[in-house]
Amino acid sequence: MRKQHVRVGVAYKEFELDGGESVYCINEVQLRKAFEIIEEHSESSERIEKMLETIDTALSRNERAALSFVLIHRLLGTRSAI
Repeated sequence: MRKQHVRVGVAYKEFELDGGESVYCINEVQLRKAFEIIEEHSESSERIEKMLETIDTALSRNERAALSFVLIHRLLGTRSAI
């Protein structure tokens, strides 16, 4: 997987998903760990890479952004009530 640089910051206002702008509020340690999992050439990394390829080809940028937010919400479970 190619290396990507992500600008990390704090969102002070809301952005529409289809507005062409994205704001990432990501814990850098967690992001680094995620890339380690993907790059370790394990069974998990292969499954993740295949899924990412499918998502990248099947969904638009805005759909991928929406999916990201929904996945994070689900991972947070009940702590993340809308």
